[in-house]
Amino acid sequence: MLRSLVRRTESRDAQMSWPDYLRLWEQFGFNGNQYVVPGSFAELTAAQGATNAIVAAAIAVRLMVFSEARFLWQRWENSRPGEFFGTEALTLIEQPWPGGGTSDLLARMEVDASLYGNSYWWATGGQLVRLDPTRVVVSMSAITDPGTGATMAQRLAGYHLVTQSGEVLETFLPGELVHYAPLPDPVNPYRGRSWLSAVLSDVTADDQFTTYKHSFLRNGATPAMIVKFEPGVSPEAAKEFRERLESRHRGSGNAFNTLYLGAGADARIVGSNLSDLNIKAVQGAGETRIASAAGVPASILGISEGLAGSALNSGNYTAARRRFADGTIRPLWRSAANALSQVLVAPSRGVRLWYDDRDVPFLQEDVLDNAEISQRNAQSIRTLVDGGFDPDSVVQAIDTSDLLLLRHSGNLSVQLQPAGTVTE
Repeated sequence: MLRSLVRRTESRDAQMSWPDYLRLWEQFGFNGNQYVVPGSFAELTAAQGATNAIVAAAIAVRLMVFSEARFLWQRWENSRPGEFFGTEALTLIEQPWPGGGTSDLLARMEVDASLYGNSYWWATGGQLVRLDPTRVVVSMSAITDPGTGATMAQRLAGYHLVTQSGEVLETFLPGELVHYAPLPDPVNPYRGRSWLSAVLSDVTADDQFTTYKHSFLRNGATPAMIVKFEPGVSPEAAKEFRERLESRHRGSGNAFNTLYLGAGADARIVGSNLSDLNIKAVQGAGETRIASAAGVPASILGISEGLAGSALNSGNYTAARRRFADGTIRPLWRSAANALSQVLVAPSRGVRLWYDDRDVPFLQEDVLDNAEISQRNAQSIRTLVDGGFDPDSVVQAIDTSDLLLLRHSGNLSVQLQPAGTVTE
């Protein structure tokens, strides 16, 4: 049944964009359930982006930092995160397959998420097995209005692993798969989308600029040229001249050779050269847009627009690094922790799976900043306690940044003794 539904045909409205048209092939409803067909737009996005140098660099930078974290259990006490600890249950993500570690798992999750928008992993036989993101169908149960029959909401029903022809190989209930989808798809509530999907046109333009440069070099690293012959030159003579000209001047190896013309031939340049096009600035702007969609600052990615002017100043680079860590990597870790927790059993209530970034070299400057903050907090605690505030309320107020929690003991001296107290 699913196979026949996937193989539906329809004509495309001339006013409909290709991305919107492809989405028609990705989703359909049947018997009250909403299905999302794999492949199509996700495969197109991955194929388009995987061969682009800027996209590959952005993915590499993301996964190099993303794969450095560890995952541990963390206690949740008094509505605040507590200590980290480990159990044997974490072996599944510490050794997800023979010869693989947490860093290998995270790297593959990031590549899937960047190219396809989704990464699926099946916990079976004490290992995590990757499922092809283009072959996983998301099934949703529709909640309809009894009066009008209109769909009011959609509930996740499960996942289907299907063949290219639509045959169902395996079915999974919610909670039986690790589904890592850090960037939500606004159209499909239980699937993610690739950050590439928003900049496919820029990726295409970047590829075309690269092709243009190759063509420019193949043609002798010179603009296009017209050779005009005077009337009376025979076709045979013109053909012979053309062959000799191309054999001596076409190709980057023959660039800048002196061009000699015979009687009756006149060479004229048409078009623009690379300098006229200002190709560096034009292509550099597209590279920056790709980097922005990836959440990687240009100076971190190392592209041309991030390596000029004040971008590499110590303060600016530090700000870019913090933007990348706080605005991209840490949200990805949070999403990964939630996805991985679906196939792990917490040791007790009040415990969550969380990332441990204390040993990530990229964040070592953050460790120094945290140490300075801790030192300032300690000084504030000492000042408040010496001022007569209850020590427990001081710690709670500093931890929550809520000074309303402070309780004063009534004693104002450094010794915190009531006035008139006689000591022996």
